[in-house]
Amino acid sequence: MDSTSGAAHVIVAGAGPVGLLAALALARQGVTVTVLERETALNDSPRAAVYHWCVLEVLEKFGVRADAEAEGVIVKGNSFRRPSTDESVFIGNSVMEGVVPFPYNLNLGQGALGRICVEHLDELPNATVLWGDGLAAIEQHDDSVTVTLDSGRTITGDWLIGADGGRSTVRKLLGLGFPGMTWDDRFVATNIRFDFEAHGYHRANMVMDAELGCIVALLDRDGLWRVTFAESEELPEESIPERIDAFMQAFLPGDKQYELVQYSPYHMHQRSAESYRVGRVLLAGDAAHLTNPTGAMGLTTGVFDVELLVDRLGAVLAGEAGEEALDDYAERRRTAFLEKASPTASRFKHLVYDGVKADIDEAFELYQRVEGDPVASRAFFLGVQNLREPEFRSV
Repeated sequence: MDSTSGAAHVIVAGAGPVGLLAALALARQGVTVTVLERETALNDSPRAAVYHWCVLEVLEKFGVRADAEAEGVIVKGNSFRRPSTDESVFIGNSVMEGVVPFPYNLNLGQGALGRICVEHLDELPNATVLWGDGLAAIEQHDDSVTVTLDSGRTITGDWLIGADGGRSTVRKLLGLGFPGMTWDDRFVATNIRFDFEAHGYHRANMVMDAELGCIVALLDRDGLWRVTFAESEELPEESIPERIDAFMQAFLPGDKQYELVQYSPYHMHQRSAESYRVGRVLLAGDAAHLTNPTGAMGLTTGVFDVELLVDRLGAVLAGEAGEEALDDYAERRRTAFLEKASPTASRFKHLVYDGVKADIDEAFELYQRVEGDPVASRAFFLGVQNLREPEFRSV
């Protein structure tokens, strides 16, 4: 049996961005941290890639913002496009200058953020990442929790954080339900090379249309773009590459010559665990809740989970708060997801992919008013911080 003595020990299941950020923040508080990951390396498939301005404040707090910005792409506004009428609206976030520390968004693949976090964890003597050995069983005690790994090895810690994704083993072992719904369509996230900026696209674009609805975002400084579209989940997955090409030929402007670098299909859900705390086990990120990614609500909510979780858990470990602080975490973050993040993501998904003319008309009228009004533009960008806890909001 592996155990720790002296410093508090927190086990983190899952080496995605949420688990790694939690591990890094706790390790920098002096907590001994062990991260468990069943895979042998980071998942670098096309997934979340947008970090809102207020998420950058959290990355700064955890010491990784500068490294993330050194690799990612600064985004200074959002573009909304409507192919059926050839309309576009651009809402720039220069109105945030002087209001918040980082008046822009950042585009960066979550795999790159994960690698940055691992590099920082490798520098800390009280942090360990175990690759290729996932969690298989959990046993809770009055003052500790013991996990058994796939290899048979056991590790005992003071607390366990389940950040092991939408198919969370931790959540299932706890016997927690995951109520909600699954959308009838499948998302296909593609990474392609194509010169969108030469055709008037900005670095972050929502294209609203029944047939051509998609998200278009620049991922890096070498011309790699993310294009995410939706299709019926009843279509066979083996023929997705053919449908990617059909979509690109219909959607892309100009000569339509593009390079498909990578793609990833996935189902979309709106779900939340029944509780984010069971005894000495806490859930965060996709293990706690799942949303369709339109508007970047999933990773944004997960990062804000981490911010509150490490604050509350750190206080408990330091003897500055009782365990009721963790119930406070669980209740607040579940409410934030159900009442704010999930409805917002669903609304954006409906606008981008469902193509209901009346709804798009209404949205474009709003965006056009916001575009020419600095006060409304500022409120537009500040709105996302409602997913964050009040004590951490900068404005």
